[in-house]
This record gives sequence, C-alpha cells and structure tokens, in this order.
Amino acid sequence: MDHAVVFGAGLAGLLSARVLADGFTRVTVVERDRLTGGPRRGVPQGRHAHALLPRGRQIIDELFPGVVAELVAAGAVPYRPLEQARMVLGGQRMCRAETPERGLALTRPFLEDHVRRRLLALPNVTLLDGWDAVAPVVRDGAVTAARIARAPHDHRVLDAALVVDAMGRAGRAATWLAEAGPGRPPVEEVEVNVGYGTCSLELPDDALGGDLLLLVGATPANPRGMALFRVEGERWILSAGGMCGDHPPTDPAGFLDFVATVVPAAMTDVMPALRAAPPPGRILPARFPKAVRRRYDRLRAPLPGLIAAGDSTCSVDPLYGQGMSAAALQAVALRDTLARGRHDLERRYFRAARRATEPVWQLALTADLAFPGVPGAPPLLSRLAGRYVARVQRAATRDPSCALAFARVVGLMNPPSALMRPAVMRAAARHGSPTVRKDRNRRRLTDS
Repeated sequence: MDHAVVFGAGLAGLLSARVLADGFTRVTVVERDRLTGGPRRGVPQGRHAHALLPRGRQIIDELFPGVVAELVAAGAVPYRPLEQARMVLGGQRMCRAETPERGLALTRPFLEDHVRRRLLALPNVTLLDGWDAVAPVVRDGAVTAARIARAPHDHRVLDAALVVDAMGRAGRAATWLAEAGPGRPPVEEVEVNVGYGTCSLELPDDALGGDLLLLVGATPANPRGMALFRVEGERWILSAGGMCGDHPPTDPAGFLDFVATVVPAAMTDVMPALRAAPPPGRILPARFPKAVRRRYDRLRAPLPGLIAAGDSTCSVDPLYGQGMSAAALQAVALRDTLARGRHDLERRYFRAARRATEPVWQLALTADLAFPGVPGAPPLLSRLAGRYVARVQRAATRDPSCALAFARVVGLMNPPSALMRPAVMRAAARHGSPTVRKDRNRRRLTDS
C-alpha cells in the first residue's frame, strides 16, 4: 500500500487525497486541466453559485485545520442559516431562529485553490496537472498501476495500489469495472432536465437588509429557483434555474425577468436592488439533464484497488446545493474505512459512501419526483415522507425549533430521521396543516 493515485483535482479528489495521505506513503493527484487558478474548463458548473453547508464546512476544517479561517480572512462569507439568510423551501419561508452552525458562501474556484494549496503542502502529495486519466492497469484481478496521457504519444504508467475515480459526472470507474470483469454497477437515474444561469453583480453590502444569502427552492407549482450569495471579492453571485426544461434566458434583461418570477412578492427589496445594479456583462448557462447514483455498493465483486468518489458515485440536482458537502461526507467515509484496515477496503468503502450520501439522494429524489414533468412515480414511502416534510416546512414558518430542526437536516448536520423526534412531530401537527394555515391567513385578511 505504497502509492495511491487520484484522478481528478476537484473538491472530491482533493479531499480523498488528503485522507489517503494519512495511510499511503505517496499520493499523486492527476488532473486533466491546467491549474492556473480560476474556473476550470472541465468544470463548467464551477462558475455558478456555491456554498458549503454547515456539515461540509465542518469536515473541511477537520481535514485541513484552520482552512476555514484562512478562507474567511481572504474574503469568504460565513453566514448563520436562519439568522443571516432568507430561506424559502417548499414554497415556505422559514422563520428566523438562532443557530450554532455556520455555512460558508464563496466561489468554487476560490475554495479549491485554498484546499489544493493546503493539500500540496503535505510532503507525500504530488499533483500532475495537464494529464488525462487513461485507465487503471489490472493484473491478476487487481489494480497495480494507473496509465495517464498528456498527448497521443506521451503516456506514463504510475505504480498504484489504489486508484480513485474523482472525475465527477464524467467518471469512468463503471466502464473500467466492466472492462476488467466485475461488470457495471446498477444505476439509478432521475431525469430532471435542469437548466440554470449565473452572473456576478455589484450590490451594496446591505442589499438584502443585512442578510447575506437568499435561497428560493423550486416547487411543483413554480419549477424555478434561485440563489443570491455574497461572496469573496465584495461581490454577489446570482444563480437562477428551472426544472423540466423551464430554463432561464441568457440575455441580462430576460434573465432578471426570469428571476422576478421566483422572488417572493413579500420580498419587495430584492428586485429593485437587482435592477439598480450595473447590468451583468454575461449570463453563464449550464445544463443538468439527470440525477445519477451508481450503486457500487451492490457490486458482487469490486475490483481490488479501484474506488470512486464525489459525483462519480452520486450526483444530484445542483439547485439543492448539496454536492460539495456530499463529497466531504464521502471523504469521511473513506477516512473511517481506512482506519479499520485494508482488508476488503473497496467493498467496505462503497457501502460506507452509500450510507453517507443516502440522505442527500433521498431528499433530492423525494423533491424531484414531486414535479409533474419528472418521469417516474415516487415509492409509497417517499410519497409519505414528502407529505410529512411538507408539514414540517409549513411548521418551520412559525416555530423556530421546527425551523432549526429542518435547517440542520438540510445542512447535513442531522439525518432526516431527526425530523421524527417528538418535539418536531408536535410542531408539525400543530402548525403544519394546510387548512390551519389557510384559516390563519383568512383571519389576518379579515382583521386588516
């Protein structure tokens, strides 16, 4: 177990390499793009709004002690989810509540640059950028090396006891498994046909009245969502998108008109601030056709020496903002698996990674299948869970303890089962009924 090779220098690859550096003599990260700072060509979604959820922020600071303080000192924006953010989920605006957790708003290239710098400060980690992954080399039924290429006639072979596919949604581990004999893993897919656009804006620091983040989730009634974050460089990032082919235009005026259909009418300060800002020079588009989960945990015989991480295993709708934190959860799964020894490492890791990302997948699956334009019928348990979550979301508009419980689940600090605690169930029963909310709204209108 001398040398590990990680294909991909995105966040999943960087965090995997950090974990492997504690268990291997040498770790080499191989990246196709030249890493010169800023957005990478191979990661078009890296230009769009990103934030580290509280659990993702916590994990990265555990793996690289002090890196969050470095990020904040360099301009990243910490925020308290229910105190400094306006969160509208399931069509319900969550009420204000004190929360001990912090998220972190920043651009993805900014985060990766800092994490990569810290990773490469480790003496046993090397980066080879500008090299493409060709395939692992398999001998006698196990990976023994990794083949990489920089040009058609410029190949190298790196001896390796472990190869990690962290190349994102374009990961090739499933193909390599099929070629080596174990076969492809089962695949779960949900066609969401998401399209979104992003621009940078110059807004005053108090553009949202002191709030640092606005998040509006899509609903079956309005399959559009948006995120407005304050990030490093004294600027704001605005991303907006839609499900099921309802995509925003890429001209600045049309894009802001699209955003206007998402912003709640009660937030009368948002659109005037956006329209008063200097016009964005360009709207950057992106597409996300389907959510995919590759069930490596169901392989009958994993290939010794090959694992996958990040979006290579589980890729959900980016409008939910959980991708980077899900990659961090998988890094913890790899760390814990390595700590229990090397025997049957691949099988144990794939099972641990599946357990780590199960809440992310199930929350996304329940939300996606509620849209009429998304093919597939949700299982009975998912339908029941969706109805209960909707009650919790309605209760979270009035009950701070319920809002905090829901925010901790969305922030991946707690599993979804935490919503079944007695206090949350009582709040959902008291405040979560649609009929109760309609009656209260009717009384308010009558009183006014």
